[in-house]
Amino acid sequence: MSHNSFGHLLRLTTWGESHGPAIGAVVDGCPPGIALSEADIQPFLDQRRPGQSRFTTQRQEPDRVRILSGIFEGRTTGTPIALYIDNVDQRSKDYSEVAQAYRPGHADYAYDAKYGFRDYRGGGRSSARETAMRVAAGAIARKIIAEVKITAWVEAIGGDAIDPARFDPAEIDRNPFFCPDAQAAARWEGLVDAARKAGSSLGAVIGCAAEGVPAGWGAPLYAKLDADLAHACMGINAVKGVEIGDGFAAAAARGEDNADAMRPGNNGPLFLANHAGGIAGGISTGQPITLRVAFKPTSSILTPVETITRNGAATDIATKGRHDPCVGIRGAPVVAAMVALVLADHKLRHRGQCG
Repeated sequence: MSHNSFGHLLRLTTWGESHGPAIGAVVDGCPPGIALSEADIQPFLDQRRPGQSRFTTQRQEPDRVRILSGIFEGRTTGTPIALYIDNVDQRSKDYSEVAQAYRPGHADYAYDAKYGFRDYRGGGRSSARETAMRVAAGAIARKIIAEVKITAWVEAIGGDAIDPARFDPAEIDRNPFFCPDAQAAARWEGLVDAARKAGSSLGAVIGCAAEGVPAGWGAPLYAKLDADLAHACMGINAVKGVEIGDGFAAAAARGEDNADAMRPGNNGPLFLANHAGGIAGGISTGQPITLRVAFKPTSSILTPVETITRNGAATDIATKGRHDPCVGIRGAPVVAAMVALVLADHKLRHRGQCG
């Protein structure tokens, strides 16, 4: 059984491996008549692209996307949209040791246990390289939900968090960390540099907000919008936790403090708070949808770690090659893309049921 597709009315299927000749995707269910070109997709891929600073992997991939189908005279036809990106900078020889022993924290052992063999070159299908296609598909999804503005940023690296009082959306694109706090971004330079030079890695927390989502998207009981957002973000490589709204902090609050009180407004209720993250009962309330996503430290590190070989013998492994010292940094565009895909799918589903 294979699970390489995501979504319902808007459906994404991806293919390819980290060190194969190319990666690609098919986006099915996109409504017809939407203006779309490679130029609409490329800026989002450029945000995620590796090798842009010393704080990410130095693998040099231009990630130039090609649209192979589903477009005629600059507009979507309603048929499947095929996307294609060449892999141009593979170094498979860097993974000779990984072929013999498992990287703790990585998918090496789990893939071997499931399939009986694995593509050890960069992790094959388990590599974050695949997320480039999610970002490309997310760019198409944004065209479907043009009324929605999605912003993602890095909230914390290695436990060092931004100051919410210094949150400046314009700052997100001014530094290599997608950080809305200039002072935190300056601190993170030293933090990530130190981890990289030590042959180690750091985790990160990504924040994301979607503004402009109308009330009514999502459905009870098994198509809850927050459940689908959590599912989508948990499917991103290295993600180990997702919070909607206040998330785990809500468990420490009293009912009256956690309630999103309402007063009469001109167009529906005026909410006095947004602890629920813009979703109640699995359905959007019209408030901004907010979530936080936790990325673990990169598993491929130069620091030796105890492990076993494929034959079960004890050994140590230090992973050579080019790896992100903090994979969460480039996770911000991926989170935004997955949120866009979920919201676009739910918009189409809502339209299908409610007109």
